[in-house]
Amino acid sequence: MNALMEWGIQVIGWLQQASPTLDWPFRIFTFMGEEEFFLLLLPLIYWCLDRRTGARLTVAFLLCAYINALAKTLVALPRPADYAPGRVRTLWEASGYGFPSGHTQSAVVVWGYLASQFRRWWLWALAAVLMLFIPLSRIYLGVHFPHDVLGGYLIGFALLLLYLWLEPRAETWLTGRSLQWQLGLAIGIPLFLIFLFPTEDGVTEGATLMGMAVGFVLERRWVRFEATGPVWQRALRFLLGVIVLFALWMGLRVAFAALQPALLFRFIRYGLVGLWGGLGAPWVFRKWRLA
Repeated sequence: MNALMEWGIQVIGWLQQASPTLDWPFRIFTFMGEEEFFLLLLPLIYWCLDRRTGARLTVAFLLCAYINALAKTLVALPRPADYAPGRVRTLWEASGYGFPSGHTQSAVVVWGYLASQFRRWWLWALAAVLMLFIPLSRIYLGVHFPHDVLGGYLIGFALLLLYLWLEPRAETWLTGRSLQWQLGLAIGIPLFLIFLFPTEDGVTEGATLMGMAVGFVLERRWVRFEATGPVWQRALRFLLGVIVLFALWMGLRVAFAALQPALLFRFIRYGLVGLWGGLGAPWVFRKWRLA
């Protein structure tokens, strides 16, 4: 393993010879794997482009993020700067363990799923570019070894193929169940995931999944929102929805910062963010005749 990491250090050093010329392009690519970016992308698809695809993609992303955090904890391999302090320049802030690369894994799952659903040639091309350059940016910026990226690719493609095969069958089965069954699963599965992995990451993904899943179930029963309408209407929906979403995400972080137990308030914060995205925003859009 040390030989592999030493080779990785050499690869990072070779890529960073292009610094600072390529710093900003690669920082832009790596931002496309950050939480803030997905707080914009996933609602954009769900609220403004295609409701069903957005809901399915959100579930896929949250499960992907949960599995990545769990794998990082189980494998517990260091990042380059932790392995070789002073020998690697870190050009982006990153913490925690390194293997597998979460940015790589999410790039494969998110962009691969979008390309498979919309089936446009330009989206396949965009997905290929992002699947290449988002992982490459993580090596260039000094926050991942090449083997971290390879692990992200392998797990990401495995999850994508499994989700594409399993999700339609699961949705068909769920559609035939009662409201009580659907709500029970929407609450029970995320709670089980949190119980299995009671860390900040586990609570974040589990609570968001619970809020979104409960929102999806109740939205279909009470709201019946569809992401159609003229461009101006979609733009207003997105603007309004994102303002409230970020107000919840950032405002509750400040409000709960000093409160204990921290995991409980993290659960509340991300649960409310998910519930707003899945149910609150669609209800407001219908109420205000924006959908």
